[in-house]
Amino acid sequence: MKENLIESKVSKKTNLGILYTLPLTVWLGIFFIIPMGIVFIYSFLKSGVYGGVELEFSLESLKILRDPSFFRIVLKTLYFSTVITVITIIISIPTAYFIARSKYKKELLFLIIIPFWTNFLVRIYAWIAILGNNGFLNSLLSKFGFEPVQFLYNDGAIIIISIYTSLPFAILPLYAVIEKFDFSIIEAGRDLGATNRETFFKLFLPNIKTGIVTAFLFTFIPMLGSYAIPKLVGGNSSLMLGNVIAQHLTVTRNWPLASFISSTLMLITGILIWLFLRFYKSEKEVVNE
Repeated sequence: MKENLIESKVSKKTNLGILYTLPLTVWLGIFFIIPMGIVFIYSFLKSGVYGGVELEFSLESLKILRDPSFFRIVLKTLYFSTVITVITIIISIPTAYFIARSKYKKELLFLIIIPFWTNFLVRIYAWIAILGNNGFLNSLLSKFGFEPVQFLYNDGAIIIISIYTSLPFAILPLYAVIEKFDFSIIEAGRDLGATNRETFFKLFLPNIKTGIVTAFLFTFIPMLGSYAIPKLVGGNSSLMLGNVIAQHLTVTRNWPLASFISSTLMLITGILIWLFLRFYKSEKEVVNE
């Protein structure tokens, strides 16, 4: 009798769980899985004469893998994404630490969140107003008798503005981990003779690695498909994969090729998320043990 009651309760909970997750499953299916499937299928169709696709199987898009210029753009995208991510995390760790240890946590977090209130493009154009040839910095330099400096339309502009836009996405997850960190561990390490460098690298960083990995993913993955920043402040010589996808969609109107490049980006993103989940699962198992 008791076994039947237990089985009925378990089945009710299972049914309720399915019912609770059904809206999310339908939402993801309609607006995420199906569009991804369409993009993947388009990758292996023939390009239409005037754009779009024809319902004919084709491997024409795979020819781009033999193009050296495409691989240079891929490497450049990976290079920019890595540099921007590393610098962003290096800046974010002490910033998140300072916020977590401050008496004014709410106020400082409010300042971090404020940029989200402004449109992304408006923030980029604000930087253009600062770094432009007739912008604030060059106007300031001209007052002191210096020649104008080309701050925009180069790789440096992409890196600076990308770091600015990525900082909130790195600071917030790092703050969430650091705020829960037991700082008595650092004090105990110092009591045992550890230097500040040793406590930082051997005690502090290993205990916040979940936040570091999350900040890495939140910064690196969006940078792989970055389009607006390279387009507006990078110039013609600073193409990234996002710009190549847009070019094939709007200029050459080669939708299968654009879909193939997008599918490649989704594959890279999926691998990174899988690695993160594996890392998080193994970390939880170590903690439970």
